Amino acid sequence: MKTHSRLRRGLAALFILGAATASGTAAAQSLSPEEARLVALVRQHTPAALQLLERSVLINSGTLNPPGVREVGSLFAREFDALGFKTRWVDMPAEMRRAGHLVAERTGDQGKRVLLIGHLDTVFEKDSPVPPWQSDGRRVRGQGVSDMKGGDVIVLLALRALNDIGALQGRTVRAVFTGDEERVGSPSEVARAALIDAARQSDVALAFEGATKDDQGRDAATIGRRASGGWHLSVTARTGHSAGVFGRDGFGAVYEAARVVNAFREQLIEPDLTFNAATLVAGTSAQWDDAESQGKAFGKSNVIPRDAQVRGDLRYLTAEQGARARERMQAIVEQSLPGTRSRISFHEAYPPMAPTPGNLKVLEAYSRASADAGLGPVVAFPPGQRGAGDVQFVAPLIDSLDGLGAAGGGAHTPDEWLEIASIERGAIRAALLIYRLTR
Repeated sequence: MKTHSRLRRGLAALFILGAATASGTAAAQSLSPEEARLVALVRQHTPAALQLLERSVLINSGTLNPPGVREVGSLFAREFDALGFKTRWVDMPAEMRRAGHLVAERTGDQGKRVLLIGHLDTVFEKDSPVPPWQSDGRRVRGQGVSDMKGGDVIVLLALRALNDIGALQGRTVRAVFTGDEERVGSPSEVARAALIDAARQSDVALAFEGATKDDQGRDAATIGRRASGGWHLSVTARTGHSAGVFGRDGFGAVYEAARVVNAFREQLIEPDLTFNAATLVAGTSAQWDDAESQGKAFGKSNVIPRDAQVRGDLRYLTAEQGARARERMQAIVEQSLPGTRSRISFHEAYPPMAPTPGNLKVLEAYSRASADAGLGPVVAFPPGQRGAGDVQFVAPLIDSLDGLGAAGGGAHTPDEWLEIASIERGAIRAALLIYRLTR
């Protein structure tokens, strides 16, 4: 609880700082001549970056379309190669049915070692009805245009400008573009081994999921993301004629499942913690198929139900909060009604990205770079409002910042769109931040 309180106080302080900066009370520094040249080069190369974005979006790269994911990876690998990076493709085992990942590296011994994170896949599979590319000059619609091929292109545009002024010479910059962010392969330890390995050789991670705004409409970046996992409640009970319920035959599986789920609601509510109960299957017999996300049950109204299964997700902001929630949920489950027995299991798909002081410092540097470029400050996005992402696998290891990608909306829907101007804006901010981190 103390750790969580300190994080909340740090967040509150940062929001106050962001508000003061946004109101003009914090003076912006001017850019150095080399930084001004860097900004000019980003603007010069933006038209070519938009062409690259279009080419990438026209390639379907749904997670379950490995050839398409590899094709987008090859397209971006050529761009990295032209900037002096060594690129390689990391294959996944065939049974995982995932394409693999693109890794690009330049190494040196000066400044902080920076890890850049993107992903090649989208939620739109080969049979998706979403138009591949539509532009009105201000916005673009297309498959994965903002989630997150726009972010990938921002990375490459920023690096191109940095390379043009020689700012990558002697520096360590790594990029990992995963091929299965939208549906992480199993086991995740294998699927994210290359990303975690890159993080162990880095000092700071910058992730380029879509840019956001806070509730006041200010540009925001992500210093924390809640863990994504789940829980499975299994109940068995004595069965018998319904006339005996509440008596010698006990309460049955449905009442016991209801007791547990309602107790969660009554006893576990706290900020940044959610434990959605998503499905309940119960009866004389009940079965659930995880692969198909569907279940079936048999039972009659005059028979006390023997089986119940409840599945839900579990999200928390820190490892401590997650451990505390699991402990309390386990204690509730163990208080079974007469004639019943409940068991609960947990799994974690994405670890939490806690809003640490180190993450706050990276955000402050990013906000300062944005303000110095005349693009205004960037504040912290409320961690509890953002979903899971690849950065969470590395955040326990190094200081991290996410949400540095393109601005848009409608992610994961046929109406996904991107604001064209956000490509240049995002690349200017990223280029300046990388330049300053690696000095």
